[in-house]
Formats: sequence, structure tokens, C-alpha cells
Amino acid sequence: MNARVDHLTDEALALALDERSVVVFALLDSLDGDDEAAVTKAWADEIRQRKTDLRSGATKAVLWAEARARLSDL
Repeated sequence: MNARVDHLTDEALALALDERSVVVFALLDSLDGDDEAAVTKAWADEIRQRKTDLRSGATKAVLWAEARARLSDL
């Protein structure tokens, strides 16, 4: 990624959970494709499940730097 994308990602991750959800939906809706409605619904379902998991304690959030490091190890 470039510095601009990294900065935008860091800024988005600093938002409250509900604000991040709004950003996610806006970005997904901006993408073209035949399956746009299905993708939007799938992401909404995924976000809802992750939100539930976070609130229940079934999963814990990690800092973006840690997540990025994990991804680069793949």
C-alpha cells in the first residue's frame, strides 16, 4: 500500500465502530458489479457478526499494525 492509503486506513480505524460501519457500506456501495446487492448484504452480515463477537467477548480487537504484520506473514 502507499502512504495515502495507510493514512486513510489508520484514520478510518480510529473511528467509532458505528462510524466505521458507515464508511464500509459507503465504500462497498461505490464499487460497480453485477452482484453489488449480494456483496453489500454479505458484508452487512459479516459486520453484524463481528460486532456481536466483539461485544460478547468471543473475539478481541487488535491494533492495525499487529493485523498488518500478521497479514504480511501469510
